[in-house]
Amino acid sequence: MSGHGLFLLLDLVGTFVFAISGAVAAKQRNLDLFGVISVAFVVACGGGIVRDVCIGAVPPAGLSNWRYLAASVVAALITIAAYPKVRQLRHPVLFFDAIGLGLFAVAGAQKALAYGHNSEVAVLLGVVTAVGGGTLRDVLLARVPVVLQREIYASAALLGATIQVVIEQLHLSQPWTPWAATLVCVGLRLMSLRFHWHLPTFAGDPARKTECDR
Repeated sequence: MSGHGLFLLLDLVGTFVFAISGAVAAKQRNLDLFGVISVAFVVACGGGIVRDVCIGAVPPAGLSNWRYLAASVVAALITIAAYPKVRQLRHPVLFFDAIGLGLFAVAGAQKALAYGHNSEVAVLLGVVTAVGGGTLRDVLLARVPVVLQREIYASAALLGATIQVVIEQLHLSQPWTPWAATLVCVGLRLMSLRFHWHLPTFAGDPARKTECDR
């Protein structure tokens, strides 16, 4: 498989699993059919659309390539049809979100490199691709975005994107490189959930109040 074909596959698989996470979250909020499909599409393609606009790949693939819409709709319909079984998974949204996070971080970074951008831009847009859809999902469902909480989320995407970019820039890339970078990102995210790893927070002293708080 060519490099372009491999990263298209990564992008579509990421789209599918992110759409599942969005559909599950929407179903848990009792949205109707249109609502579930809409949230699934926004989660699956939102980050990629932002990335494509930033790198000049317009119109964005999420809007111009029918495969992305098809993957989102199929994932949403499967989730609706098999929801009782999907619900039996422990924290299914988090599980599918972690997989999508890794796939999108790597594919997003690689696409930015392919369009001639430098390493810093590629890493940042890999993170944007990975966390953008989940952030839009949380905003639409009136939740505090995970990326703004203390969970290891964006930092896992940052690690996966960085590994991919560094290996590419050192010209050491192998066919398994994207999968290894994805696995590191997904593994870190799932381990942080399993072992309750968190980033430090800096809450103010509740005993001290400013004039605006009084």
